[in-house]
Amino acid sequence: MNEKIIRLLKEKNFKALREEIIELNEVNIAEIIEELNKNEAVILYRMLPKDLAVDVFAYLSNEQQMNIINSITDKEIKHIVDELFFDDMIDFLEEMPANVVKKILENAKEEERNLINQFLNYPENSAGSLITIEYVDLRKDMTVKEAIKHLKETGLEKETIYTCYVTDGSRKLEGIISLRKLVISQEDEIIEDIMETDVVYVHTHDDQEMVASVFKKYDFLALPVLDKEERLVGIITIDDIVDVIEQENTEDFQKMAGMEPSEIEYLDANVFTLAKNRIAWLLILMISATFTGRIIQRYENVLQSVAILAAFIPMLMDTGGNAGSQSSTLVIRGLALEEIKTKDFFKVISKELRVSFIVGIVLSLINFLRIYFIEKISFKISLTVTITLFVTIMLAKIVGGILPIVARKFKLDPAIMASPLITTIVDAVALIVYFSFATMILGI
Repeated sequence: MNEKIIRLLKEKNFKALREEIIELNEVNIAEIIEELNKNEAVILYRMLPKDLAVDVFAYLSNEQQMNIINSITDKEIKHIVDELFFDDMIDFLEEMPANVVKKILENAKEEERNLINQFLNYPENSAGSLITIEYVDLRKDMTVKEAIKHLKETGLEKETIYTCYVTDGSRKLEGIISLRKLVISQEDEIIEDIMETDVVYVHTHDDQEMVASVFKKYDFLALPVLDKEERLVGIITIDDIVDVIEQENTEDFQKMAGMEPSEIEYLDANVFTLAKNRIAWLLILMISATFTGRIIQRYENVLQSVAILAAFIPMLMDTGGNAGSQSSTLVIRGLALEEIKTKDFFKVISKELRVSFIVGIVLSLINFLRIYFIEKISFKISLTVTITLFVTIMLAKIVGGILPIVARKFKLDPAIMASPLITTIVDAVALIVYFSFATMILGI
């Protein structure tokens, strides 16, 4: 289908092209526009019916949105401003340069312009930055019949109608009522008598990660957002939270890989930006890795006396790093999903002790059999390597398990305590343990 539409566009068969394009879903149309160059994208976009064009606009990348805004008339811009859902409008404006924002605001109504300015001032990654004002509000003295009539009159302009919000004259949230409850209730029942008053909500300055955890905990489709005076400012819908979850997961993966987080897509990112995001952590890890070199230098006499010991250093360091990374990954994920709390510190230590004991015994036994019976290394050296491996695995798993919890306790992102940092710490520990046992067992 995409190939056919692009072919019709190249052939300038605009009549057939329009007939094809208006039958597609707005998401698919946006994907096609993303494949086109700037001029072709504008041509195809301007062929869309007005209402469909607004829906498609919300799914376009920031780059294409800016391209279209710079290529269409003020009248067309005003239509987009008027018809876009408010949260999509805010998301769009947050990514645009000042000249584009100015052009958009000039075409907005004064009331809407004031609202946009207010919402743009909310901190980045806060609940306030995710709000939409398109929700259904009811009065508590309405009857069910009046509420349904109000819903029919205004629902088409709202982003969601599945939950209605009951407010007083000062916009203070008094309760909520679901569409299901409205539909199955008697027409003469009063909203106040059937609404839920135990409402879960967040505040405008709450972090978006916390908001996402509330959605997950309660399986919400929408969540009310209150200001510091407990007035209903707007709601956050599940489609925006899905984007937040993706963003937060991506950020965690980047931190766990030892990189500065970036919201720019990989193929769109400048090579200097990518390099800058990676250099800082690589530099820190490189400098910290010099400690392992110092440890080796300190025990240089041990290596000179028994040179074969050097052959087992990579295996010990790699196994320890991998063991620690396994534990840290599980704990970081558990903290992100709130399956693990900071109060579970000793539970995590207890569990990792038992896991590391089993893993350590199995790996150490197999390693001893390999070194002593297959490689014919002396018993004392085989024993030194085996004991070191067991202790290293025990320490690595405990360190990998507790460091993310310590980071959370000190209000740091647990993701920074991931593979690169854990590996660096465990490497140093493994070497100290290795040479200490070698000194004792071999009598060097």
